[in-house]
Amino acid sequence: MRVHGALPPGRYLPDYARDLVRMHDVVIAGGRPELRPRDVVSRSWSRVQRLGLTADGLNARDCLPEGELARRRRESPLRDVISELKQVFGAVSDASHTLLVVTDADGVILWRDGASSVRRRADSLGFLEGTEWTEAKVGTNAIGTALAEAAPVELLAGEHFEQDQHPWYCTASPVHDPRTGELLGVIDVSGPALTLHPAIGALVESGRRLAESQLWRGHQLRLERLRQAGEPLLTAVSGPALLVDDNGWVAHSSGVAVGERIAVPVAGQAVAVPGLGACLPERLPGGWLVRPSSPGRTVLLDLDLSRTPLLRMRAGDTGWRRRLTKRHAEILVLLHTAGPAGLSAEALSRALFGDAEHLVTVRAEVSRLRRLLGAFVDTQPYRLAEGVRMTVHPGPETAG
Repeated sequence: MRVHGALPPGRYLPDYARDLVRMHDVVIAGGRPELRPRDVVSRSWSRVQRLGLTADGLNARDCLPEGELARRRRESPLRDVISELKQVFGAVSDASHTLLVVTDADGVILWRDGASSVRRRADSLGFLEGTEWTEAKVGTNAIGTALAEAAPVELLAGEHFEQDQHPWYCTASPVHDPRTGELLGVIDVSGPALTLHPAIGALVESGRRLAESQLWRGHQLRLERLRQAGEPLLTAVSGPALLVDDNGWVAHSSGVAVGERIAVPVAGQAVAVPGLGACLPERLPGGWLVRPSSPGRTVLLDLDLSRTPLLRMRAGDTGWRRRLTKRHAEILVLLHTAGPAGLSAEALSRALFGDAEHLVTVRAEVSRLRRLLGAFVDTQPYRLAEGVRMTVHPGPETAG
C-alpha cells in the first residue's frame, strides 16, 4: 500500500491549502468549484452528506469511559508495537509539529503521542483518546476515510468535511494482522496544514510495515517458545499430535498435515481436526497438546439453511452445533460447490459481491470463519480441507 500525497507536485502549499478551503465552501454550498475534489474526497463527502453531518463546525464527539478505553488497549494486538512506533515517529526532525495517533479497527483512538502544543490543538478539536474518529462521527478525515476505503489516505485542509478540521493535514494507513489479513487498526500522523511534508506519507507507510513485521516476529517467537516447551512431552507421545497456541495456530505437527491453524481449543471440549478427527485438547503452558480421542478421521459437516444458518459437526463420537452468520454460511456453500479446486480471494470476492474489489473484506470474513472452525477451511486457495465432508440442506431462498 502507498499513501498518495494530497499536495500535487509543483504546487505551493499555502496557496493550495487556501484553494482547497474555497473548493470546500463552493461544493458544500451546492456549486461547481474551479478546483475539483479528488475522487477519494468526493466519494467520502458523498457518504458523509448522506449521513446528515454538518460541515460548518464540529459534529458531536463521544468519548469512551476510561474502563472501556483500557479494555480496548489491552485487547489490541497493536499494544505490542506502540512503543516502537512512538520511538520512530518521535525521532523525525519536525516531530514538534506532528501528532501520532493509533486507533483500533473501529476507528477509536487508543494512543496519541506528540508535542504538547499539537496535543492541545487536537484537544480543542475533540481529537482525543477514546473518541471514535470515523466518517460517520466526524466526517471526512484520513482515519475514517482510510477505514471506509480500505486504503491509505492523506487529506489536506479543505479536503476535510468539517470546517474546524481545515487547519490540519492527516495521513493514515490501515494495519492488518500479517497472519490473517484482518484489520487491526489505523496509524495516523496529523499536524498543522502548513507543516505538511511530502515525506509524511512514506513515514506512515514505514510505520505500518514496522507494526506488521513486529507482529509477525512476535507470533513466530511465541510459537518457537511453545515448541521448545512442548518438545519433551512430544518425545513421549506416540501417534499423531499437534502443538497449538491459545488461538489455534500450529507450532508443531507430527503425523498429520493440518495447515497453519485449527479451531481455538477450549478446555474439556473436543475439537475436530481434519486428518485427526475428534481430539481432546490438553493444556500446556502457553498452548495445547491436541491428539485424537477416537479412531474416526473423517469430519462430517451438515449445513442447514432452512432458518438461521446452523452448522452441525460430527467426528466419531463427538459433535457440536453452531449458529453461523448468513455471510459465513454463504462462504461455506461456495467452497462446498467449488470442490477440491477451491476459490481464490478474487474469485470469492466476485461470487459474494459481483466484483474483485472486496479482497480485504473477503480475507477478513474467511479469517473470522477460520477462527470459528479452524482448519476445516484451507487457504491458498480457499477450500474445505481434506477429510472434511459437508452436506448442505438449502433454505427457501436457495432451493430449486
